[in-house]
Amino acid sequence: MATVTLEKQPVLVEVPPINPPIEVSTLPPLDVTRPPPPATNAIFDTVLNTYNSFQARREALGLSNPGTVDQIAKEVQRDVFLTNQTFSGLRAELNKSFSINPIFQVSHAFSMGSQQLSPYTFLALYGTDSLLLQGQVDSDLSFSARLNARLHPRLSLKHSLQIQPSSGMSPGGAQISLEQDYVGNDFTAQLKSINPSILEGSLTGMFIGSYLQSITPRLSLGLEGVWQKPGGDMGPEAALSYAARYKGDDWIASAQLLTQGGLQGSYWRRLTDKVETGVDVNLQFAGLSGANAMMGGMRKEGTATLGAKYEFSRSIFRAQVDSQGKIGCLLDKVIAPPVRVTFAGEMDHAKNSAKLGLAVSIEASGEELMEQQERVIPASPPF
Repeated sequence: MATVTLEKQPVLVEVPPINPPIEVSTLPPLDVTRPPPPATNAIFDTVLNTYNSFQARREALGLSNPGTVDQIAKEVQRDVFLTNQTFSGLRAELNKSFSINPIFQVSHAFSMGSQQLSPYTFLALYGTDSLLLQGQVDSDLSFSARLNARLHPRLSLKHSLQIQPSSGMSPGGAQISLEQDYVGNDFTAQLKSINPSILEGSLTGMFIGSYLQSITPRLSLGLEGVWQKPGGDMGPEAALSYAARYKGDDWIASAQLLTQGGLQGSYWRRLTDKVETGVDVNLQFAGLSGANAMMGGMRKEGTATLGAKYEFSRSIFRAQVDSQGKIGCLLDKVIAPPVRVTFAGEMDHAKNSAKLGLAVSIEASGEELMEQQERVIPASPPF
């Protein structure tokens, strides 16, 4: 009998490794020069997160810059009314422009029959995109200068100086104004000081601070504070006013409330593409303080003004009437591109007086300036 022997085959069992191999090339390099992250504060993080959330919601509203408090009614006071535009007597102006970037021009003005204007006035202006220099001297030796500088797209400086010599009509004097404006996306902060000085041992002068904030795309709210300290032994005085402005599709309403007794409201509306109108109401409540109340009680005074502006193809006509019986009009017409004629008239029924004014302005520019206008972008100084 044959014998068969069976050999046992070995059984191979594959055991997975406990730890997979680590490739050195996949590890990030160790930066020993980088400092460890700073420790955070729970209160600081909460405040920072709240601020960031508020800023995100603020930007989502799409608010625009509302302007400044002192120009809250500029559409009425500057565009429609005759503020700082009316005059009397005869006036002739000769303007000469030498360059448009940078802007450099001079002006000679002659006038007669006017008590407000000097017989001769010389003005020079120089401006770039970030700087404006302007100087003016009259035949009676009065001098005024202005310096505006745009330090940053949001920060600008506006300084002015006026020197008036003494005469039989006025004692003369000097005034300096320093103004700083910060323009944000949806707010404007302004600080202005007039004749600041510390030569008398304490701070004197007038200081005005204002802030205007857009609340909604149509509504803006702000406030303005005034602090004044005259020279001598007189004490300081302070006043506070509140401002509001609402912008509609084709109208704008604004109001200012003075805590010491005053209210001013303005309403502007565009009737057509060529016609604008405006109404301004100014109420003064005198005698709210204790001293004035003892001298006769509270007195109320008010003035209402209605004005309109018409724009024609080559002329602009403005007219206004107020509750004190004063009527005024101003016609500005371009006869030819370099010649402009202005007619001003004013009649005061209460004082039984009338004023008339006629001005001719000639703009002299050479062929070189015409060529610059075609190939050079004009500068935009910070006016």
